This record gives sequence, structure tokens and C-alpha cells, in this order.
Amino acid sequence: MQTILGANGTIGSLLAKELMNYTDKIRLVSRKPRKVNETDELFPADLSNPAVVDQAVGGSDVVYLVVGFDYNVKVWEEKWPRLMIATIDACKKHNARLVFFDNVYMYDINAIPHMTEESPNNPPSKKGLVRKQIAQMIMDEVKAGKLMALIARSADFYGPDNDKSFVNEMVYKKFLKGSRANWFVDPDKKHSFTFTPDAAKATALLGNTDDAYNTIWHLPTDKNTLTGREFVELFSKEMKVADKIFVMPLWLIRIVGIFVPVIKEMPEMMYQYDRDYFFDSSKFEKRFEFIPTTYSEGIKRIVELSK
Repeated sequence: MQTILGANGTIGSLLAKELMNYTDKIRLVSRKPRKVNETDELFPADLSNPAVVDQAVGGSDVVYLVVGFDYNVKVWEEKWPRLMIATIDACKKHNARLVFFDNVYMYDINAIPHMTEESPNNPPSKKGLVRKQIAQMIMDEVKAGKLMALIARSADFYGPDNDKSFVNEMVYKKFLKGSRANWFVDPDKKHSFTFTPDAAKATALLGNTDDAYNTIWHLPTDKNTLTGREFVELFSKEMKVADKIFVMPLWLIRIVGIFVPVIKEMPEMMYQYDRDYFFDSSKFEKRFEFIPTTYSEGIKRIVELSK
């Protein structure tokens, strides 16, 4: 049995499809899980309850933690450590392997222009401190020999049917509405984005590769990183719309945040947009001979599949 905690999200549903390449025993866990494959086992659960997490993990060989909490630092500080402790405890109790789908918020600000699995963990943000804390919980158990686990780390992501993606929301959907694309702070800085179908395929592969455990992996991401302006140009050409962009400076983001809760959470993360942001996934690509989807092909698929 392979179990997905947080199965209704973008990565969870894609991951469920990919896991069918390895097993037909897949358990989908969320408040209101929906079948992705005909043979999926649905497990409705409130993952804020450690006893329920234990029940959801029971009988699992591999557990994928892909939960996405509301983008709010107070929610993260309250919910993430509790869920991670419950998940680790349940995996240890039931002898299940753990695969944690992570982001890059824990990396030092000076690592952002070239992030690798070895980049120093010294986050400049409150959200980053939470991510560092929960990733460290896993690796401490691994080093103690009490848990088999791996961390599958993604850059900011984009892909079809993805309402959690900055690119989808601020560029693609803006063009759909006939308005200008939006970008934060500096559109002439490069910024890596991981294509969600690649992320799901790679996460399933890692979870089913024995010697991939007990370490950290960057998920495959096109190394030919684009600037914000180049992303906008690719979308405009594919959608056959005018190439127009509105750049939101930090001061404006702060003002908008007074009225829009999700934007209020953004200022502390703007260091990821005022400099080049390059996510190096060469370790994974070499190990698995994996060629990431190019940005031009990824954007083409977003537009085609969303029609």
C-alpha cells in the first residue's frame, strides 16, 4: 500500500496517477478524497488529529506527505510541526517509508541564485523557519536510524490546472481575462519553476527506488531558466495576446496586502524575486537520466490543456 497524505491537491492527484506505474494499491487521504484511479482506496481524514494520521498510515509501505496548508505563517507555525510529528511517529510505528514533498524556503538568501541539495539552511523568513524545522525533524530521525525517508524538494511550480502557481495565476489567468500579466519586484531576474507533471513523476520514482532514501533530492527542473519577462513573452505568443506586463514593486505589495490576505503574506518572500533564482536539479537528472520538460513545452501544455 502506498498512501498519499493531502491527496486532493495539485501534486497529490498527479502523484496518484504516476504511482499506478508501480502499484494498484493506493490510498488517498484528505478531508474529502476523490478517486483518481479506479482502484484507489479513499480515506476521509482530519489530519490535525494524530490518532487519525496513525490510522491513515497503518498498513502502508510508503507514505507521501504532500499536504498544502493555507499560505499563512501563523497557520504554518501551528499546523506543520504537529502534522510532521504525527506523520513521523506513525511511519516509525508502522514501519513505513516517508517521502516529504518540500520547497526551498529554508535556504540561505545568498543561495537563491544557485540552489543545490547542499545549500545552507539559514532562512530569512518566518515561513522558511517552519520549513527548516520540519525538514530537520525528518533528517534527525534518518540520522538516528529510526526512519527511512527522503525529501523531494521543488522550486516554485507551474503546470496545467494549477491554482497554486504564481505563474498560472499572475500571468496565464491575467491574459485569459484580457488584462496585463503581473510580476513581482523585478521581471528581469531569472526564476526557476518546476513543471508539476515532472514533479509528480519524479516523486513517484523516488518513492519506489530503494537507494533514493535517507537524503534530499531536487526535483527535475529545466536548467534554461527564464526571466519573468521571458515567461510573459512565451505565454503571450502561445495565447496570441499582447505582451503586456505590470510590475508590482515591494511598496505596492505591502499596500495591497492590507486588503488582500494572501498578498499580505508575500513581502517577506520578495527576496526570491529581487535576484536571480536558480534551482539546480542535476543530481536527480544524472541519477535517473531524466530530461525535464522545457519551459516552452510546459507553457504550451498549460494553454492546450486548459482550453
